[in-house]
Amino acid sequence: MQHLIEKTMKDFIIQEYGRMELAQAYCPDIAPESAWKKLKRWIALKPGLTERLGTLGYNGHTRSFTPAQVKAIVEGLGEP
Repeated sequence: MQHLIEKTMKDFIIQEYGRMELAQAYCPDIAPESAWKKLKRWIALKPGLTERLGTLGYNGHTRSFTPAQVKAIVEGLGEP
């Protein structure tokens, strides 16, 4: 079973994700709204990540992340 989990995590695809969808990928065991709040907190706490996302067009109010924004998040926080 552990091998299956590791394979799934290595197969994370960089693409457009809704913010709740991406948050659930990082926090699958909690409610979507709670997962989103947690992901926002992690983004804010990672030095430079909020600014990087801003340069990529994210303004905190958009409902989805572009592939470039998802890549920046994964580079900053690691794969979900």
